[in-house]
Amino acid sequence: MDKTIICMKWGTRYGPEYVNRLYGAVTRNITGPLRFVCFTDDRTGLNQGIEIQPLPRITLPEPYTWTPWRKISCWQYPLADLSGDVMFLDIDLIITGPLDDLFAYAPGEYCVIENWTQKTRGLGNTSAFRFPAGKHTGLFEIFEANPQKVLEEHRTEQHYISKYIPNQKFWPVEWCVSFKHDLVPPFPFNWFREPALTPEARIVAFTGRPDPDEAAVGVWPAPLHKRFYKHALPATWVNEHWKE
Repeated sequence: MDKTIICMKWGTRYGPEYVNRLYGAVTRNITGPLRFVCFTDDRTGLNQGIEIQPLPRITLPEPYTWTPWRKISCWQYPLADLSGDVMFLDIDLIITGPLDDLFAYAPGEYCVIENWTQKTRGLGNTSAFRFPAGKHTGLFEIFEANPQKVLEEHRTEQHYISKYIPNQKFWPVEWCVSFKHDLVPPFPFNWFREPALTPEARIVAFTGRPDPDEAAVGVWPAPLHKRFYKHALPATWVNEHWKE
């Protein structure tokens, strides 16, 4: 059976190179048949090996139209013609190790990263998650029935999902790491030590800023008064993994 990985690209913040590099990294770190699908509003520049589908329908009021709440659309069924366990990956993360174990872990269950900043609180971080197609469709149906109510009751889409699926399974913490929270040394050592890639990491997530291209050269966009602690030296390993 194919291993199915999906991603979403909308707007202009991330160019096609983000999807292409994610696809390249996935193909280097997975065994067996692969189906890689990008749901997007612009297919320009995407590699031929990537299956392209239109963005799934969802009712999103302003100002939520182009926010991570769009990921809730993945829970509708049918979604294209996807079946079995499907893994979603944000296009701004880096694959640094084998992904097969993430598919083998708790098959048929919703698996997700445990949120780095709220450990033990039962909150998943949806930078990467795996879900069984056709299960938990109520996530989408409840949202579509009254999106404003869901938006008022839940700060983010990952809060909403975690409340709806309280028995979510967290992947082992060493598999999925945060660039900012796990790899950048704490202040003041971040001024003297490069962010080091941990040996067991398979996914490095870049929430907010910096993005991978910024991390590679040691740029961290931040307000002037925060730059003394929001700082990282160039991560020289980024370009080894973040390539087509």
